[in-house]
This record gives sequence, structure tokens and C-alpha cells, in this order.
Amino acid sequence: MLWETWKKGFDAWEAKTAQLFELWLKSPLILQPMGLALSAAMKVKAAQDRAVARWWAAMGLPTRRDQERTLHALNQLQSRLMDLEERLAGERLAKE
Repeated sequence: MLWETWKKGFDAWEAKTAQLFELWLKSPLILQPMGLALSAAMKVKAAQDRAVARWWAAMGLPTRRDQERTLHALNQLQSRLMDLEERLAGERLAKE
């Protein structure tokens, strides 16, 4: 009985709190500063990523972009090699 009373009270509190919180989060007074803060954080992150990439490059190590280019080239070579292997297997079957 005590549990049911507590649960009803909690459900009522949660419903009212959710309504208030939803209105608050839709408010331009909250959304605009939060949007500006998010934009600023993303700019800081981008600047940090560029600085790290420059540091890696200065150390003579491949950056993430270099690694992605290399992996892409390897993937293309692997695809071409698999195509050639399939062609050779097909030609071998045709000769037999």
C-alpha cells in the first residue's frame, strides 16, 4: 500500500516535471545560448583536431587523413586483385 501511494506521487511529480522541462527546453532563451555554446565547442574541437594533425605531421607520423587515404588505396587494390582472380578462375574453367 505504501509503495502504491509513493508510486502515484512519483508519477504525478514526473509528469508535471516533464511538462515543465519540455517547455523550458523549447524556449528560445535556453536554445539560443545552448546553440552558441555548442557551436563554440565544435570550433574549439576542430581547432584542436587541426593542431593534433599538425603535430603528428611535424613528428613525421601519418595523420588520420593520411591513414584514410592509404586504407582507401589498399581497398581499391584489393578489389582489383579480387576481380582479376575471379576473371582468371573463369578463364580456367572455360578452358577446361
